[in-house]
Amino acid sequence: MNENTDERMTVLVTAATGKTGRRVAERLTERGLGVRAGSRTGGTPFDWERSATWAPALRGADAAYVAYYPDLAAPGAVDALGEFGRLAAEAGVRRLVLLSGRGEPEAVRAEQALREAAGNGSGGGSGVEVTVVRASFFAQNFTEGLLADGVTAGEIAFPAGSTGEPFIDTDDVADVVVAALAEDGHAGLVHELTGPRLLTFADVAAETGAAAGREVRYVPVSEAEYAAALGAYGLPEADAAWVAGLFATLLDGHNASVTDGVRRVLGREPRDFAEVVKAAFTPGA
Repeated sequence: MNENTDERMTVLVTAATGKTGRRVAERLTERGLGVRAGSRTGGTPFDWERSATWAPALRGADAAYVAYYPDLAAPGAVDALGEFGRLAAEAGVRRLVLLSGRGEPEAVRAEQALREAAGNGSGGGSGVEVTVVRASFFAQNFTEGLLADGVTAGEIAFPAGSTGEPFIDTDDVADVVVAALAEDGHAGLVHELTGPRLLTFADVAAETGAAAGREVRYVPVSEAEYAAALGAYGLPEADAAWVAGLFATLLDGHNASVTDGVRRVLGREPRDFAEVVKAAFTPGA
């Protein structure tokens, strides 16, 4: 694929302070591309809950990384992505790269809404170029996100049972996203990304604990128990039920397989989970 080295290219990065957004912004900057870092508090105001911020952020951008919050499977995502796609087309944006979840039927509806609103129902031909990056469960959720507190406490409670999941390194996700933004040949494609092997949450607890130098155990809980725990942390009841249901669905076994998506795009193998957690707990490793 041919790299676009036009330094005048400006890319809007939504959720630019998030796990993937900040990594994407860093890599685009390293390539010499103009980065417009969209966030609630940054220099480019952007908030998925305030649609009035979308058009100003898109104005003058050549491309955009679309990382919807809280998730493409969330209620309202289809309408939001449709509106965002329409505004992107009106602003003259040429390329959109959308982060999606692997194995999420509702997320597929949001993907299609973006394509259709951007003037490109099939993902190819006229209109805005749209590329979808569907990622498996982030390995970094255990080191800098959702489950990091559990690792610190020595106990990961989650509704995953003994299902295997091919955890993906968010640095690999960012590398693929940047390739799709900065290089030709990705229009209309869906890149499905996973790590190189399946691990259960018990495996994850053991490997994370080994990297952190402490005992970490996995405690399987039911969907209802997990929702109750989220509620105890202050999440509204409806939101807690939705989040718990999403995780239970994603980890019901239908995603228990690996893909070659990282290798096809980047020409190398994805980073293994053990490498990710070792680097997180051993700076410079």
